Amino acid sequence: MADSPRTTDIHAMVVDGYGGPDTLTAQVVHPKAPGHGEALVRLAVAGVNFVDIYMRRGLKPVPLPFTPGLEGAGVVESVGPGVSVVQPGDRVAYAQQIGAYAEATVVLADSLIPLPDDVSFEQGAAFPLQGMTAHYLIHEYRKPCAGDVVLIHAAAGGVGLFLVQWARHLGARVIATVSTQEKADAVREAGADDVILYTEQDFAEETLRLTDGHGADLIIDGVAATTFAGNLKAAALRGHIVIFGAASGPAEPISPNVLMERSLSLSGGDLWHFMETRQEMLHRAHAVMEGIENGWLTPRISKILPLADAAEAHRLLEDRRTIGKIVLSTGT
Repeated sequence: MADSPRTTDIHAMVVDGYGGPDTLTAQVVHPKAPGHGEALVRLAVAGVNFVDIYMRRGLKPVPLPFTPGLEGAGVVESVGPGVSVVQPGDRVAYAQQIGAYAEATVVLADSLIPLPDDVSFEQGAAFPLQGMTAHYLIHEYRKPCAGDVVLIHAAAGGVGLFLVQWARHLGARVIATVSTQEKADAVREAGADDVILYTEQDFAEETLRLTDGHGADLIIDGVAATTFAGNLKAAALRGHIVIFGAASGPAEPISPNVLMERSLSLSGGDLWHFMETRQEMLHRAHAVMEGIENGWLTPRISKILPLADAAEAHRLLEDRRTIGKIVLSTGT
């Protein structure tokens, strides 16, 4: 593949071996020119997500060496043959393509989301993966109705805050679990009706107490190992549990017959399966941007760090010392 005609050497964060945050090292690389159906994007900001940590640890292995980062925002610099959906100079955001921890990257053009001028690059890197994840989690399993109880774990995280706002927008009662008082304040500000400090309270018992024994009609859980057993107790009759992550490790196996006791249903989800086409991806992206533009959905950016501080961003995320989203600025 030929070199890019405009972008020469760039800085990127590269993982040469699976392990801890220190496996992220700054290196000078030379991006290839975009091929058929591809675009070269000069990145301004990259989003940081827990899936990046899974990849770095080798829990979601990708071939080594690799540059992490599944979402970013910037400007199209050049396009390859057969590309008509974007052109050089377009402001774009994207998710789904690895390599965002860099000053530039080549991605499939069909993965690019046109970014309105009134949406900043920081917002553009903060909403695609987490905002679209929240969209499918809310809409594809048991869409909340007015008066439903929705229990959201790790509600002060990037996905969690989107979920809180979306569930409240639909009229649901939101119960959020968090680990600190600072995070409790943040999710209340986002619209949560009740907040449970799971470090001090049994969230299942507290959910039942808050709902007079009814429980949660929908439980959305990206934590898994430390929360799953409690979900089975906290769920309402005919309630639905969705697992979309494993921040504390994989949940212990259960017998499916356990679900019969309260007629519960259980699903697993991955964003990639809910944006298999450009049309579906743009539907979710536009729904998120519409919420942002209408003012009822606000991405909360916890920190903006330099690209070279990607390892520190991972430490903050792994130690759950963040509220909302961390993004990396390339300085370009």
